[in-house]
Amino acid sequence: MSTTTSHIPPEPEGQPEGGTGTGTGTGTRPVRLIQNEATTEIPVHLLFRDEIDPVKVPLKPAVVGRRQGTGEQPRLGRPAPVRRRPLPQVDPELVERPGWVLPGAAGALAGACGLTGCLATTWWAGLIPSFAAQALRMPAYAGAGLGPAQWAAYTGAGALGALGFGGLTRGRTGRAWVLGLFGRYRGTVRRTGLLWVNPLVRRNRVDVRLRHWRSEAMSAADPDGMALRVVVLVVWRVRDTARAVLGIEDHETYLRECVEAALARVPVEPAGGNRGGVTAAGDALTRLVATEAAGIGVEVFSVQPVRVEYAPEVAAAMHRRRIAALDARQRATMLSSVVDSVEDTVTRLTVRGLVELDDYERKVLVRDLTVAFCSGRAEPV
Repeated sequence: MSTTTSHIPPEPEGQPEGGTGTGTGTGTRPVRLIQNEATTEIPVHLLFRDEIDPVKVPLKPAVVGRRQGTGEQPRLGRPAPVRRRPLPQVDPELVERPGWVLPGAAGALAGACGLTGCLATTWWAGLIPSFAAQALRMPAYAGAGLGPAQWAAYTGAGALGALGFGGLTRGRTGRAWVLGLFGRYRGTVRRTGLLWVNPLVRRNRVDVRLRHWRSEAMSAADPDGMALRVVVLVVWRVRDTARAVLGIEDHETYLRECVEAALARVPVEPAGGNRGGVTAAGDALTRLVATEAAGIGVEVFSVQPVRVEYAPEVAAAMHRRRIAALDARQRATMLSSVVDSVEDTVTRLTVRGLVELDDYERKVLVRDLTVAFCSGRAEPV
């Protein structure tokens, strides 16, 4: 094996220890270097420092090529933490705002005015029979016939009546109307009672009451990875009608899929476990589903498992396992109780001086008492 001889250049003669190689007398000590034909110049003081120096000394290509194939692995940095990509958000400008409506009395008045105008135009044209005019107590008029003026009056009065009566609607408590005109969002109506809404706009009715949904049996897993069938109860309501109706195709279907995805990520422990049970799983599911559904204007209050049972393929095995665990727990409890009773009995007998026992007799008494107590505890009540 050939070795590489390092060469340390000597200090210049005629200079003090604290001088520089340039003779300026500034008092700085020259930096000692290690240099050979295969490595670059490395300051000596960097070889004996524990802390990491920010100065990086590049290696020559010859050194890099010699290290290849030797099995030496490069130093890997700490891997960056995996960050979950945020959920895509709907249009930020799509936010619920009040829609423009009028009281229902205004629409009814406009419709009545249009109807009256049509009736007056008919009388003006002389198209009302005499008996009808007498019944309506209208003055006799021969009529001018149907001319351009009469047709214009008919058109205006008819349009006013159609707009007045056609825009009447009834707002109910717990219901809202999402209005749209020519593909654009025009606002949301949450008012109740008789209202007048522009009949040219498109109306989508939305239920904004507090609602609950009981799911079918969904697939899940316990903390040990065993398959479960879980039924959950979701309490929710629509908070932003614009995003819930226009920002997504079907917000109810999206909510169901969010619950299924959360069940696939959150382990659910059956009742009686030592890891929080269904309460801890419900809290985790609520936080997860509420975060994912907030972007579409749906507010989730609670996601609680109401029925948790093992899947049919593992139900029998888990039942036997649970029975065995209960039996072992009961045996351990009974044995502890028997040992305590035997110890208390022997201690009282010896402390009070009722009997004097040597080691052999003590062992025999302990054995007999243990058998007696175990037999008594094992008898069914």
